[in-house]
Amino acid sequence: MVLTNEIDVAQPMSSQQEFDLQAFLQAGKAEVEVALDRSLPVIYPEKIYESMRYSLLAGGKRLRPILCLATCEMMGGTREMAMPTACALEMVHTMSLIHDDLPAMDNDDYRRGRLTNHKVYGDDVAILAGDGLLAYAFEFIVVQTKDVPADRLLDVVMRLGRAVGAAGLVGGQVVDLECEGKGDVPIETLNFIHNHKTAALLEASVVCGGSIAGADAMIRRV
Repeated sequence: MVLTNEIDVAQPMSSQQEFDLQAFLQAGKAEVEVALDRSLPVIYPEKIYESMRYSLLAGGKRLRPILCLATCEMMGGTREMAMPTACALEMVHTMSLIHDDLPAMDNDDYRRGRLTNHKVYGDDVAILAGDGLLAYAFEFIVVQTKDVPADRLLDVVMRLGRAVGAAGLVGGQVVDLECEGKGDVPIETLNFIHNHKTAALLEASVVCGGSIAGADAMIRRV
């Protein structure tokens, strides 16, 4: 039996349109920027929401949201289904940057070419802005996600909580602080820091996008 799409599959690569990664990332970033701006309006007390927005809308590659959206779409879902989780991932990432810049951590004055949150709003409000973004991220997923079964949302919340907690980002940050100033850090420790402080949230971005689309259920049916 000859499959009807066999000729299309066999077409030479030269006749197929090449994937433009840069254009894909730029388009995804623009889409995420609009969604992030809409996700967090300024209400009373204005100062904390302004502080949260100051860092959330400060730019960056938006790689984590893009990974979430792309994975969901690749697994048969839609970008609309995944966008609340994509925004939540960026909220969590932004929280980590705000807290990482604090005097008690890395004590940075600038982030992405402008003053860090605590330099503009003070240490106290910066801490609360990070806390607010973290809490709001989970609320945003549950309240704003449409047409996704509750068990999938529960899985997303669980995975994101694990990625950001002591088993993920927080644990990696603690070990990173412990290694500050040391010149003989073992490669195993460096790998732990990278795998937990950075890779855990990147992994969650992909896995959560797949979970929203029902990837786990599809795998079980194979």
